[in-house]
Amino acid sequence: MKVSQIYVYPIKSMRPTTLSSAKLTCDGLPYDRTFMLLKVKPDGQLQNMHIDKFPQLSLFLTDIEFPASADHTNGGKANGNAKDAKGWITVTYKNSSSPHPESGVGNALRIPLKPETSNLKRFEVMMHRSLTTAYDMGVEYNSWFSAWLGFKVVFAYIGEHRRLALGNFASPGMNGGWMSTISSMIPVPIPGLAGPKDASKVLTFADMAPYLVVSQTSVDDVSFRLPPGEPMDVTKFRPNIVLAGASTAFEEDYWAELIIGESVTVQLRNNCVRCVSVNVDFDTGAPHKGEAGTVLKKLMKDRRVDMGAKYSPVFGRYGFLHREAEGGEAVIRVGDAVKVSKINAERTTLEWPGMTN
Repeated sequence: MKVSQIYVYPIKSMRPTTLSSAKLTCDGLPYDRTFMLLKVKPDGQLQNMHIDKFPQLSLFLTDIEFPASADHTNGGKANGNAKDAKGWITVTYKNSSSPHPESGVGNALRIPLKPETSNLKRFEVMMHRSLTTAYDMGVEYNSWFSAWLGFKVVFAYIGEHRRLALGNFASPGMNGGWMSTISSMIPVPIPGLAGPKDASKVLTFADMAPYLVVSQTSVDDVSFRLPPGEPMDVTKFRPNIVLAGASTAFEEDYWAELIIGESVTVQLRNNCVRCVSVNVDFDTGAPHKGEAGTVLKKLMKDRRVDMGAKYSPVFGRYGFLHREAEGGEAVIRVGDAVKVSKINAERTTLEWPGMTN
């Protein structure tokens, strides 16, 4: 197999930036899901905005302009301005090429990749029962998104804060410490684990894990369930890493560990269970009205294979960086060879408080 696509989602639930290569870290690809919108409800409470509840978020396109000093290559743009080493995200509202008719704000917004936070208000964000602190980016950004969405929002930046992975996502020793796996094919040396002292506190605004890996063979299986000429858009599955060349669809259900390139090792700890986000029409920002709006239902027929979430279909595997490559680097590139180094004897069972049966 090989890496066929790499995606980073700088703003949760919006469209991704495509990369040609990326440096992996213990808490995800750099800049992945470090921003998120929250809706301000009538009572002043904040609601996390995820694409299953707010499909219109798919109308916002993102493009990353990496800092000139960045040592990771990319598929976005390198910032050639030596006086400006910040790096930027450009967000574009795709349904308009002109300013907002009422507020007058433009259809594009530039956001610093790493904002200065010393003067920003802090507030707590709870996502899937995992608490963190975030920064309110302020009126300039809140007003821009509010204008295009038609309701008041807060644009949040996670900064240096992280969320805890819960349930059996919480530590590298889950799944029985690999006692339930079949160690296969490839002898691998075992240096120390990569990661912070608290190896479970690694999540940005990603749902449950720093990485999501999917197989193109399985994406093709979904495409075969749709009318001719309507292939499934892989980005509806929100992957970070797409792998091409698997022999059969959904064999990844049993993958426990991958080696990408020479020595970048990713542990695949759990299945990703799916919701109505896979039915969203990216052209309209609403549930698709055709066959593509029934993808979740189609998957329900044969993909409810995780006993921890038996009413939800499975597509893809959640991953954690296990070990950095020699020299402390963990860089992957499109075209890198991928080997399955460990296989589970049985499918894993999802455990996350409030999210499972």
